[in-house]
Parts: sequence; structure tokens; C-alpha cells
Amino acid sequence: MAKRTGWLGRLGRGLSRMEARLDERRAEVEAEAEADVEPLPLPPATRPEAQAADREEPAPPARPDPAAVIPWGMRVAAEASWRLLLLAGMVWVLMKVISEVRLVVLAFAAALLVTALLQPFVVRLRRIGLPRGLATAVTAVLGFVVIGLVGWFVVWQVMENLDDLSSRLREGINELKSWALDSPFHVTEKQINDIAKNLSETIGTNTEEITSAGLQGVTVLVEVLTGMLLAMFSTLFLLYDGQKIWNWVLGLVPAAARPGVAGAGPRAWRTLTAYVRGTVLVALIDAVFIGLGIYFLKVPMAVPLAVFIFLFAFIPLVGAVVSGALAVVVALVTQGPFTALMVLLVVLAVQQIEGHVLQPFILGRAVRVHPLAVVLSVAAGGMIAGIGGAVVAVPLVAVTNTVVVYLRAYSRERRLAPPSPTGPAPHGATAVQAAEREARG
Repeated sequence: MAKRTGWLGRLGRGLSRMEARLDERRAEVEAEAEADVEPLPLPPATRPEAQAADREEPAPPARPDPAAVIPWGMRVAAEASWRLLLLAGMVWVLMKVISEVRLVVLAFAAALLVTALLQPFVVRLRRIGLPRGLATAVTAVLGFVVIGLVGWFVVWQVMENLDDLSSRLREGINELKSWALDSPFHVTEKQINDIAKNLSETIGTNTEEITSAGLQGVTVLVEVLTGMLLAMFSTLFLLYDGQKIWNWVLGLVPAAARPGVAGAGPRAWRTLTAYVRGTVLVALIDAVFIGLGIYFLKVPMAVPLAVFIFLFAFIPLVGAVVSGALAVVVALVTQGPFTALMVLLVVLAVQQIEGHVLQPFILGRAVRVHPLAVVLSVAAGGMIAGIGGAVVAVPLVAVTNTVVVYLRAYSRERRLAPPSPTGPAPHGATAVQAAEREARG
């Protein structure tokens, strides 16, 4: 029993000494760890001085981005506005340049219209074996001769019927005077004489203005002759070297946009050609039928009036009204109200047939333009460049519409088409040139 108690005492003392040594070792390890690791600095928010500053004055809130404050719709409107202003400035500068060289622009536009009318004849002469230069010369000479003969015929008819028209005009004025005196409007002869006297005095007092207007008319005549010469030379070169001129224009276009422009050009030319041919045919039909009606109603100068109707038909909407009103006025002052009413019925009937039958059938969908676009374009062309601007406004709108529609379809086709490893396929005039190179190769 005593031996067992001694053994247990020794075991307890050994465990106590081991525990003491473990505690000493743990203390040494902790001291070494504290010596190797430096204490981390406190964050600014937990420092005493920062906390004191926060208690004294709060930090101002951060300001948002100005672009984030503006509403999205206003930002879109601002982005669109400066782009529209840039386009408007470009259009304004372009209009100013055109107004300064209006004679050249109108002459070239007239040359394009005449070329679109005469080019089919050049093509037919080339097919029968004539050289390009001879075919161009024959077509241009015949075309200019026909235009000159028409102008000479109109002037000759007017001069031949001028005396008769003057006498009939006096008779018509007397008839109108008698009708006004016998009408229920209670017009007296003294009032009519006063109107005639005032008119004579107005003409006498404005003699200088009338003279200056005559001088301006001479200036306009010189400009018209100059424009006609420019148009003639431009027509000759367009008929002879039209393809080379188009290729030169394509060379000015950036390479990325060249395929689309090369495809849009022939389509625009076909639209212009269809417009000119259709307008000439419609104007000829109007002139023939209205001229026959005027002739059978025994209105003087039926042929010159028919020619004027043909020429004014190239101004859409406005030209028909002006030429029809001119025919009605001539019939009124020469044959009386009944004949004028019959002429008005003839003009309205032919114009209704033109608007509802001839225009859709002859022109077709190639140059179909909305009537509102026709009215606005004619008005804008007349304000910018007078009668010449009104004439070229509608074909310009038709050609622009064709080009825009084609380029939109072309860009959509480019987006949907898979990428080709050899690059884009030849298109338009480029495709024609590529085919010619393959044929030569």
C-alpha cells in the first residue's frame, strides 16, 4: 500500500513538471511571433483624429456625372439637333453655290434631259453600223433642227395671227364692255372709262419701270441664249462620251461606296429616261387633243397655243393650269364666253384623262412620285431657280427616290449576305467592266 502511494506521488510530480515546461515553451513561441509580425495601421475611419473630424464637419456628397442627370430623350434630341444643323448648313451653302452658278446648273440639267431623250436614237444608229461620232452628230443635228423648227413655227404663227388677234381683242373688249353694262351688276360706262383712264395713267407714270423691265428682259434673253449654247455643247459631249464621264465620276467616289454608286447610277439614268420619254409623250397627246379642240372651236392661233401647251406640260401641275388658262383667256377675248366655256371643258377633260390614264400607264412605277412631293418640289424649284427649277424639280426628286431605294436595298443585302473570302462580287458598272475583262482574257 505504501509502495503504491509513493508511485502515484512521483507520477503526479512528473506531470506537473511537464506541464510547467509546456507553458514555458508556449510563452516563448508567442513572444517570437509577436516580435516577427508588425501591428497593422488602423483604417482612417477608426483613427481618433478622423473620428473627431467626422464629428466636427461631415464630408460633402459626391456630385453625379452631368450626362447622367440629363434625361435620355433630351440627350437624343441634342445629338440629332446638331447633326440636323450641320446638314442644314451644308444644304444652305450648296443652294448659295447653285444660285451663283444657276445658269450653268440649269444648262447642264437641260442637257441631261435632252440626252436622255436622244440617247436611244444614238444606240439604234450604233446598232445599224454607224460609228459613235457619226451617230452622235446625226442625232444631235436632227434633234437641234427639230427644236429650232418648232420654235420658228411658233414665232411665225404668232406674227401671222398678231393683227387678227389684236382686232379680235378689241372686239372682245367691246363685247365685254357691253356685257358689263347690260349685266345685273349695275356697272356704268363712267366706271369703265375711269378704269381705263386709271390704267392709262398707271402705264404713263410707270414708264421708267416698264423700260427697266424691258432691259431686264433683254438680259434674260442673253442669258437664255447662253444657256442654250451651254446645253447644246453639254448634250454633244454627254451623247459621245457619257460612259467615260460616268467612269470618271465613279473614280471620285470612295472605294467602299463605289459598288453601291455603280449600281445606283444606271438605275437613276433609266428613271430619268423613262420620265423624259413619258413626259414628252403625255405632253404631245395633250397638245394634239387640246389643239384640235381649240381649232374646231375656231379660236385663233390654235397651233401656237398647242405648242405652248406642249412646252408647259414639262412643268407638272402648274404648267397644265397656266397653259389651259391661256387658251381660255384667248378664247374669251376673241370668241366670247360660250366658246371660252367650251375650251375650258376641253382642257379639263384632257387633263383628267392625262392624270388618271396617261400618267399611270405611260410613266408607270418607274417614276411614280407622290402628288404632295410633286407640288412641294415644283414650288421649291420655282423659288430657287424660276421656271427652269420647276422643270427639273420633279425628275430630280424621281431620280433621288430611285437612288435612295436602291442604296437602302443594297445595304440591307450586304448586311444579310455571308462574307465572301474573295471580297464583294462585282456590281453595276463594275460588273460590266469585269465581264469585259473576262471576255478579253
